[in-house]
Amino acid sequence: MAIMPKVTTVIRCAVIQFPGSNCDTDCQAALNSFPGVQAEIVWHKETSLAGYDLIVLPGGFSYGDYLRCGSIARFSPIMGAVRLAASTGVLVLGICNGFQILCEAGLLPGTLMRNRGLLFRCEHQHLRVEYTGTPFTSGLNKGQVLDIPIAHGEGSYFADEATLRELNANNQVLLRYADADGVTSDEANPNGSLENIAGICSHGRNVFGLMPHPERVCDALLGGTDGRAIFQSILDSISKTCAARV
Repeated sequence: MAIMPKVTTVIRCAVIQFPGSNCDTDCQAALNSFPGVQAEIVWHKETSLAGYDLIVLPGGFSYGDYLRCGSIARFSPIMGAVRLAASTGVLVLGICNGFQILCEAGLLPGTLMRNRGLLFRCEHQHLRVEYTGTPFTSGLNKGQVLDIPIAHGEGSYFADEATLRELNANNQVLLRYADADGVTSDEANPNGSLENIAGICSHGRNVFGLMPHPERVCDALLGGTDGRAIFQSILDSISKTCAARV
């Protein structure tokens, strides 16, 4: 009897490149460092994302941050495909400027405003994991502290009281700024975000936006590997979904 070869599923990831993106190749390299992953740069003028398992909106300064961070990128041709993919359950990750774009596009609630003190903050930051029941945090532990850098001038998360209540009630706040012991405080808040919020997910839990840059700590040579835990959670969740379809 002939032995059938084992079929290996390749996880395809699209990293969207807008004019002004500067973390796109970083995200691509971080994802491609995982076995079985094929991450590709997709130009913002494309109109289809069919066949991708993960869509990443990277950091940078899309369209020079003119008018408001992410406000022009939301009208890029590719965003129609991003919305369509999100509506069908495809995982969408927005990092820094990508988070801003997702909020501007209405795929995540709230908005990102100028940092408290109006200063650009570029430094390592501790984050406390708030909820692990999502594809983006399933490999983490509640209360776990991550050390992931930030680099933004408009990262102060704001939403009205009703939205904040809903986010908390639905466990949509996934990360909060904290100190090394996991204690949230005003001193541990680098930008003035309401309730120390650093990252949130959609109600359907397949869209995740965060201001910190996990792609910058995926190699010990670059100063840390805490970012790998987030990407590993995503990839493991996709693998499980693909296996369930077979």
